[in-house]
Amino acid sequence: MALTDLSNGFRDDDQRRRVQAVIHDRLADDREPQECRYLMRFWWQLCMSYQEVSVEQLSLNVREPKLCVLERLISAIRTSHDEIDAWVATTREAFPVIQDRGFRAASDSNS
Repeated sequence: MALTDLSNGFRDDDQRRRVQAVIHDRLADDREPQECRYLMRFWWQLCMSYQEVSVEQLSLNVREPKLCVLERLISAIRTSHDEIDAWVATTREAFPVIQDRGFRAASDSNS
């Protein structure tokens, strides 16, 4: 299943940015570099009309429960703007903000 339709499913750019913030801040953990790479490719896919990542690639590289969260998001984008808002709210509750350890390490070494 292609994901090229996702960029058209948002109410506006603000809603898309809120979804992207949840992916970046709460799902993409740099301690899991392969998973993080594919989550960020999906993050980018939300802006693009071409294929950045496939469902199959996500299935192979993103572990549960994050894969289920992405599947719910894809369904929400294809259903309604209200479903997207609900996804943002429930995902924010379910996943804490991830500390960017790579950025922190780089900052500490430059001090």
